[in-house]
Amino acid sequence: MTETTVILVLVVVTALGFDFTNGFHDTANAMATSIATKALRPKTAVALSGVLNLIGAFLSVEVALTVSNAVVKIQNSDGTPKEALTADGGEALLLIILAGLIGGIVWNLLTWLLGLPSSSSHALFGGLIGATVAGLGWAGVNWNGDGSKLDGVVGKVILPAVLSPVIAGVVAAVGTWLIYRITVGVAKRFTENGFRWGQIGSASLVSLAHGTNDAQKTMGVITLALIAAGDWTDTKNIPFWVKASCALAIALGTYLGGWRIIRTLGKGLVEIAPPQGLAAESSSAAVILASSHLGFALSTTHVATGSILGSGVGKPGAQVRWRVAGRMVTAWLITLPAAGVVGALMWYLGDLIGGLAGAIAIFVVLLACAAGMYLRSRRTPVDHNNVNEEWDATTADTPREPAGTGV
Repeated sequence: MTETTVILVLVVVTALGFDFTNGFHDTANAMATSIATKALRPKTAVALSGVLNLIGAFLSVEVALTVSNAVVKIQNSDGTPKEALTADGGEALLLIILAGLIGGIVWNLLTWLLGLPSSSSHALFGGLIGATVAGLGWAGVNWNGDGSKLDGVVGKVILPAVLSPVIAGVVAAVGTWLIYRITVGVAKRFTENGFRWGQIGSASLVSLAHGTNDAQKTMGVITLALIAAGDWTDTKNIPFWVKASCALAIALGTYLGGWRIIRTLGKGLVEIAPPQGLAAESSSAAVILASSHLGFALSTTHVATGSILGSGVGKPGAQVRWRVAGRMVTAWLITLPAAGVVGALMWYLGDLIGGLAGAIAIFVVLLACAAGMYLRSRRTPVDHNNVNEEWDATTADTPREPAGTGV
């Protein structure tokens, strides 16, 4: 087995690890409101979300192709892979991809530890961009495609990041306002129970949509690595085994729950009633599915958060905790550069050591960081037993006397 093959294996394993963290980091996007309103039991919610993420991952490949083609410049003008980044020269690009993935995973785990619903997508793109700039220079990043249209990082990543939470928030606010206007005079017990049933359908749709968008980002990264190693040349398709492994990884991560972030989204932003939950989830699903169809690698976290905030704005008299929202927005703003810095540092370390030894070294650094943050999380665990405890503004994240061993 050659050095390039071993590094490729490390990249695939790390990519699936990122997909796993993406799953438990983003479970909240689909199920936080349903859990908060008690439309679904916590364990039932994450199991349902995991299954639907698995199915959704097979429904489209547009986002995967965006990731494999729209971040690192891997193609000539005719669409064929660049010779310098394939075969023997592919080892350099594999190190870039590995370093970028480590940047994304470290940021995912840190924000999970803090209970902040930041973007897994932007963590991934930030890590890849940082490692690419460190390894290939600024020109190595595909900032704006061929310049004739909104493409590349600007058109496919940054623009959706700015617009998607605003659009989702407006749609959710209008939907929430209409719901409360239409149901004026209807007994509360009928509306609460009816909307809880509706939430099961809308939350399921968000989970399906999440699979069509987020699972494919890792598919794109693995395909990019295969191109670099010379094991794949088709830049318009994704190998089936890549689809299947990524779908399983994100489904398993989703099933574990990511309870810390579910708590923040479900209890920390707005005290959500079932009508708001239905409006928020429906808005999120519509925006995510439309973006997946267009190949926009947006942040499902941004969309879900914007929808939940919109549902609070749209309900007369609702309390929105803008301080918590401010913490989230701050995390959003620094996700790309922070993950980029980690990705760049990992590339410099790997390049300094060189070859297979460098790749193994930064992989060990990842394992050490992950173990450290997991052990730190056990001091204040959050799981399905305490995820719905009342929000304490003084602690602003975890319950005071948690129970259980979940994540």
